[in-house]
Amino acid sequence: MPSTFQAVIRPVVTEKSSAAYSQRKEYAFEVHPDANKYQIREAVTSLFDVRVMKVRTMVQPAKRKTMGRSQGRKPKWKKAYVTLHPDDAIEIFEG
Repeated sequence: MPSTFQAVIRPVVTEKSSAAYSQRKEYAFEVHPDANKYQIREAVTSLFDVRVMKVRTMVQPAKRKTMGRSQGRKPKWKKAYVTLHPDDAIEIFEG
């Protein structure tokens, strides 16, 4: 079980996640694989001082990686979409 500060690893900033937080106040984070929705909610609330309305999680599957003649694998990882209260925002995503 990860602690509160180990639950959220890093923010995920892509075109899809940028559109999600500009339209729906939905932020994407890479989270610890063993973290559940309650731990993610508590971690985001304490780290960024915001009110979390909803948390959705998904596990991204492992992918093959080819470099020259050798093959490897990218590990699977867990992503969380966090919806905030309409009055709140996280400044690192806003720019």
